[in-house]
Amino acid sequence: MKSLHSAAMRWTALVLASGLLVAAVALDNGLMRTPPMGWLAWERFRCNVDCEQDPNNCISENLFTDMADRLAEDGWRELGYVYVNIDDCWSSMQRDERGRLQPDPNRFPGGIRRLSRYMHERGLKLGIYGDMGTHTCGGYPGTTLDEIEVDARTFAEWEVDMLKFDGCYSNATEQEQGYPRMSKALNATGRPIGYSCSWPAYQGGLPPKVNYGLLGKICNLWRNYGDIQDSWDSVLNIVDWFFDNQEVLVAAAGPGRWNDPDMLIIGDFGLSTEQSRSQMALWAIMAAPLFMSNDLRTISGGARSILQNKMAIAINQDPLGLQGRRILKERSGIEVFWRPLSNDASALVFFSRRNDLPYRYQTSLGKLNYTAGTYKVYDVFSGRTLMLKDSSALVVSVDPTGVVMWYLSAPAKTRPVFRQFSQDGRLGPLNRSDGANAVPPLFL
Repeated sequence: MKSLHSAAMRWTALVLASGLLVAAVALDNGLMRTPPMGWLAWERFRCNVDCEQDPNNCISENLFTDMADRLAEDGWRELGYVYVNIDDCWSSMQRDERGRLQPDPNRFPGGIRRLSRYMHERGLKLGIYGDMGTHTCGGYPGTTLDEIEVDARTFAEWEVDMLKFDGCYSNATEQEQGYPRMSKALNATGRPIGYSCSWPAYQGGLPPKVNYGLLGKICNLWRNYGDIQDSWDSVLNIVDWFFDNQEVLVAAAGPGRWNDPDMLIIGDFGLSTEQSRSQMALWAIMAAPLFMSNDLRTISGGARSILQNKMAIAINQDPLGLQGRRILKERSGIEVFWRPLSNDASALVFFSRRNDLPYRYQTSLGKLNYTAGTYKVYDVFSGRTLMLKDSSALVVSVDPTGVVMWYLSAPAKTRPVFRQFSQDGRLGPLNRSDGANAVPPLFL
């Protein structure tokens, strides 16, 4: 097995080779070459439609313009948070006389087109919600097979930039027809509309029921698993599912086609500061879409600093587009995650599942298969920079339910060092070569 900084190049080649056919026929809208970023209403504001009693927090035109103002004025937009996404419960209970979806006239008096233009004037984009079924999950009008084309044209006329297409009140046969058909209908409008599919979440998230090769051809991103809730247990449940199934999911993701573990709940009520850093770090390692669901009008400075961490965002947005992996799961409760990045760089996350005290994790870069000399390491959340030699022992202190996240630059002018597996699966001796037959570091 070879060193991680050079292995990234080899692994990239293998992933691209295995996905060549998919890439050749991938969704042709050219969008979301890095994971999309923005704000999404659902987790924080749900289906609150009581604008009489709760006007500041109901699903309404005012809520979305408020969030747009915060994105544009508080430094979010410049970091990449550009989508403002409406979720369920925005529409009237009936379609109009032409059979078109229409927004609730009391809560969206200016209509969706005025709202989208409000976003565009501020350098932002508008996302909207639909459902492949008779009704949305909240009981509003859905999109049946016969309504797909008219709804796609409607969204394009409203100048919408993204569609999240849910799957309540439909069956597997309808979904099999409807999700690809909506993709084709959106592209036929001529407007670039990012397409988020919930299809795999309704089919268990895994093969053989889920065909990730097909999803990469029709969707920009997809929900694989259940909805996130405002709790640490919910975050852990999602993290476990994604990394327990990483062999399937890593191969499915890439530029323009992303696994979506659901929203960032940083800044809400359920996570501590350490847990908030953990969600940010693990979502960055997963190359996950970064859609915050919080109240940007009242968010704390601490939560804002985590969500606006430039290096965490840069890792998430790395143009190589390879999803990271869990490489170690220790009995001590420490887990180590790794993601290859552009320019032979990489990211490491040390994550503690413990609930007692900070844990002093003893390791070395060499044990983590960094074997090319001395590395420049940037600590993402502390801002410290250090130089670490691959052979030197080191101790990483990780707080309970917290993380230490590192960005590692590739050593300069260092010949790659490779380790290969022997036929019995053991690590072979170190050898210096071109690494043509070396096994990439998928398992440590």
